[in-house]
Amino acid sequence: MVYITQGLLTALLELAADRDPASVTVALAVTPATELDAELPSQASVFTDMYLPDTGGSVTAVFGMDLSTPGAAGRFISHPDGVLAVTKADDLHEVVFVAVPPYEEECVAAFDRSGEEYGIEVVDAAPPPGELEDYSR
Repeated sequence: MVYITQGLLTALLELAADRDPASVTVALAVTPATELDAELPSQASVFTDMYLPDTGGSVTAVFGMDLSTPGAAGRFISHPDGVLAVTKADDLHEVVFVAVPPYEEECVAAFDRSGEEYGIEVVDAAPPPGELEDYSR
């Protein structure tokens, strides 16, 4: 099971819809469940924040890898072509959220690096105030 806040999921789906028909890739950060006002297992991590997708674009262009997102625990990827699965072309992380049109909650799935699907629980909680780097893995 992976956990993601309602606010983050909504923002990611809106971003994907705005960028369609182009795909979008966004690095995601987590917050320990103990830091949130929600009924979750204490050892759980919740996806709460995103790194803006265009940050560090020139560094990526030069070195061929994303050096601008420290400690990203996961990734959100939109597939405008409708493939709700991890593909060989995707940037992989421990958890990869994939969304397809029409970019609604039921059009999102989470996968591990090998393409095995996780269950998703959407959490109605806001991340605590603070620096993003405080909680990234």
